[in-house]
Amino acid sequence: MDYCPKVKNIVLLDSKGKRVAAKYCTDDWPTFSAKLAFEKSVFTRTQKTNAQTEAEVAMIDGFVVIYRFIQDLIFFVTGGDDENELILETVLQGFTDAVGLLLRNNVDKKTAVENLDVILLCLDEIVDGGIILETDGSAIAEKVSGNASDGGSILSDQTITQALATAREHLARSLLK
Repeated sequence: MDYCPKVKNIVLLDSKGKRVAAKYCTDDWPTFSAKLAFEKSVFTRTQKTNAQTEAEVAMIDGFVVIYRFIQDLIFFVTGGDDENELILETVLQGFTDAVGLLLRNNVDKKTAVENLDVILLCLDEIVDGGIILETDGSAIAEKVSGNASDGGSILSDQTITQALATAREHLARSLLK
């Protein structure tokens, strides 16, 4: 296992460069202020690009950074300077797909902050210690939804009637708490 693709970090920023969620897997940024400085540098260098439809690649501060904009959020995956960009892009795609599925394609800052627990679980399902565990967005979403819900799956095949009944049930439970 001398060469196994590794992720240095996965970061989710808002349109102003503020952190929404992040997972750092290495000690390349030993302090909180070093992490914030890296995030600011990445945001500054990527904010003028148009990575709406597909991911973009940049070399920033000696790291390969793959990023993509979705509404008012920016998703970043960082690897070492010798890391394969396609593998990092696959990790990014899995993350964005999973978040899109779990947030029901309502991927914006407000919804992301309201569902931060789900996003952090996604990060845990994708990488552990920099080792890539899963890149399939639907598999990540299934694992997270299985952990986040009361034994049911958010992504199971349901008719509209079943989905409305489930939504009513969840609303009733939340009102009774």
